[in-house]
Amino acid sequence: MATILVINPNSNPAVTAGLDRALEAFRLPGGPEIRCVQLEAGPFGIESEADIAAVAPLLVERVRSEPAAAYVIACYSDPGLAACREATSAPVFGIQESAVLTALCRADRFGVVAILARSIERHRRALRQMGVLDRLAGERALELRVHELAEEARTWERLVTVGRALVREDGAGAVILGCAGMAGYRARLEAELGVPVIDPTQAAVGLALTTLLAAAS
Repeated sequence: MATILVINPNSNPAVTAGLDRALEAFRLPGGPEIRCVQLEAGPFGIESEADIAAVAPLLVERVRSEPAAAYVIACYSDPGLAACREATSAPVFGIQESAVLTALCRADRFGVVAILARSIERHRRALRQMGVLDRLAGERALELRVHELAEEARTWERLVTVGRALVREDGAGAVILGCAGMAGYRARLEAELGVPVIDPTQAAVGLALTTLLAAAS
C-alpha cells in the first residue's frame, strides 16, 4: 500500500500525536497509509531560523532513507522543502505552501495565526516568494511557544482573540493556523469565527492524497 509519510521535524511527541489524530479522517478505506513520524534529533520546538537550519539536513536524510509515495514536512516554516524535493522523485509538500494555496481557494484574503511575533517576518518572506503577499489580510501572534499550545484553556482564549481580530479588524475571509501544533483546535475555531479555518497539515495531506489518487486513475 502507498504511504504518505508526515514528518514532524521537532522531537515533541505530543505534536506528533496531535497530527496523527487530526489526520484520522484522511485515512480512506483502500487509500494510502498515512504515517506520522518525528525527528528524534530535532529541537523540541522549531521557533527560530537556527532551528530551521538545523532540521533541514535531518529531513533530507529521512526522505532519502525512508521510501514513501509522498512526503509532508509538518512544520509551518517549510524547512528543507526544496532540498527534500531534490532528494526524491516522490512529491513533497510543505504545510505552509499547502495551507496558503488552500486558503486562496476559499477566500479573497486570508489571515494567519502565528505562535510568536518573531515568526511573522519569516512567514511574510515565504509569501513574497510565492507572489501572494497582497492576498494576506494580516498575521497576528498568540505569543505562545510550541510546548505551551498543549495548555488548552490558555491556547483557546488566545486563538479566539487573535482569530476574531484577523476576521473583524483585518478582513480575513479565511484563517490559517500557522503551526502544526494547533491541529486539534481547527473545527472548534471555525465554528467560533464563522469563516474557513485551515489546518496546514490537513491541507498538505489533502493535496498529497489528491496527487496520488490522480496518478492512480
